[in-house]
Amino acid sequence: MDSFLLSDFIRYSFFAPMPTSVAALRALIQERFPNAAPLTGGAQTTEQVATGIGALDRVLPNGGLPRGRLSVWAPHGGATAILRAACDSAVAAGERAAWVDGDNTIAGASWTRVAGVGDAGATSEGLYLIRPKSRIHALRAAEELLRCGGFSLLILAGAEPQGTETVRLTRAAREGGSALVTVGSSASMASLRLTSHLLRYRWRRTPFGDPAEAQDATVRVSARAVGWNAHADFPIPVMHHELRLSLESALADRRGLPR
Repeated sequence: MDSFLLSDFIRYSFFAPMPTSVAALRALIQERFPNAAPLTGGAQTTEQVATGIGALDRVLPNGGLPRGRLSVWAPHGGATAILRAACDSAVAAGERAAWVDGDNTIAGASWTRVAGVGDAGATSEGLYLIRPKSRIHALRAAEELLRCGGFSLLILAGAEPQGTETVRLTRAAREGGSALVTVGSSASMASLRLTSHLLRYRWRRTPFGDPAEAQDATVRVSARAVGWNAHADFPIPVMHHELRLSLESALADRRGLPR
């Protein structure tokens, strides 16, 4: 009797009918393996996080960065400017965005242009810049911010997760419903993979025709997902924060160097 019940269980377990329609199969994959489901097609329960750059949002799956998923951005130029625009777009839509600066490289007037900025890290209403003391602190901060569900977009730069760290962050993003973007090259669990390249600059020239100051740069962003590939070219403005003291643009700034 026991052997009959065991054989009966095995037969119905391994030879149970599978979903016959493609829609039912996709629904089953979405339920059991949410990170493996394609970003394109199907009904969307939540809106994506728009980058605020129309040319880029038009080529991204469903019009933006996916919520509850991991996107990996391999930077070769322009990544910081584009992701900062995405943060500003999220704030303009009434949501919150956070940037975890793992290697403490973010600086410039664009991050402190709002009056009243203190040491807490809030650069504007709804936009937060976190500067952790170590790589472990950066990963812990990112996980807590993702899990709390209070941020629609989180950028993790300078502390690329590896192995189980990626699993924890991906799970936290899914639980909190945040769009997670890591800046780096490790894309083992990424639902969306992006790469940016600088194509050319447009210069403001001197009366003699020589290039004096860059006005904007044309960037190409390539995006890949399961069964999908696209790219977009668009210009981004070049901001200048430092005042040169040299009379000639070709001369190096030697302030602080011994004579």
